[in-house]
Amino acid sequence: MNKRFLLKATAVLAAVAAFGTAQAQTTPIKFQLDWRFEGPAAFFLVPVAQGYFKDAKLDVTVDSGNGSGGAVTRVASGTYDLGFADLAALMEFHANNPDAPNKPVAIMMVYNNTPASVMALKKSGIKTPADLAGKKLGAPVFDAGRRAFPIFQKANDIGNVAWTAMDPPLRETMLVRGDVDAITGFTFTSLLNIEARGVKAEDVVVMQYPDFGVKLYGNAIIASPKILKENPAAVKAFLSAFTKGAKDVIANPAKAIESVKARDGIINTALETRRLQLAIDTVINSPSARAEGFGQISGPRMTLMASQVSDAFNTKTRVKSEDIWNGSFLPSAKELDILPKPKK
Repeated sequence: MNKRFLLKATAVLAAVAAFGTAQAQTTPIKFQLDWRFEGPAAFFLVPVAQGYFKDAKLDVTVDSGNGSGGAVTRVASGTYDLGFADLAALMEFHANNPDAPNKPVAIMMVYNNTPASVMALKKSGIKTPADLAGKKLGAPVFDAGRRAFPIFQKANDIGNVAWTAMDPPLRETMLVRGDVDAITGFTFTSLLNIEARGVKAEDVVVMQYPDFGVKLYGNAIIASPKILKENPAAVKAFLSAFTKGAKDVIANPAKAIESVKARDGIINTALETRRLQLAIDTVINSPSARAEGFGQISGPRMTLMASQVSDAFNTKTRVKSEDIWNGSFLPSAKELDILPKPKK
């Protein structure tokens, strides 16, 4: 009997040890989004919901954010391992904090074009960038479009404008009320928010930065130097699982929104599906993204952006593009080939 008991006890201990080893092989990763759980967040929530991260032996926690600047600083502080942030915000952090011990780097491009636009109501008479001269523009002080406006302004020879600052929830309301003549914001965020306030899409003038000579990159996945150095295999596994999920999202945005609804039950499913589709069409499956390849960048374009951001943001030091980007963790070209051909 004692022998049988010992055999059982040994078997139980072995099973516990095996379980513990399996658990130890799962790498926890804290991921910081740039914004709330809206449509585009599906790109990170789908691989969680589908078990792609889990299959890659990663335990990924995705948290909502309150702006790209916050995502950059939280990854820099070590609170988060990876994040999603506007590349211009990352460049600004590098240039303004040259002595920071932990400067995050971009490891995968997701928004190949900046989603920033200037938006106005047609009844304002604003039709072209030149019409913005002397007008009152509104946006939160940290808004990516507002920060990059000097680049848009220079590219289109726009005269002086006056700025009004507000909290993000008031931006579109103030435009609709006539408190400001135009706003800057991400197209897929502000345009749909304007519609939600009773204005038809055809009554809105949308000047997307990429259509008016501003070739800035948008949001990228960023990583702390610590995780890149200590666990490069986990970073590669994350990007591979993310890419698999991204393919699902692009193929079926309506289904992908279910993962967002699971995180925030009060979202408007139809609205967020449209927001996600708009993001896919304008900044993810764009002509430049297809030319450069999903997740990837063009060196000369990155160098130009670094120079433009240095000037527009009036940074303490010049941005060095080679310090911002590390593409060595990207999946293979075959894995990254997920962008469907444009419909004719």
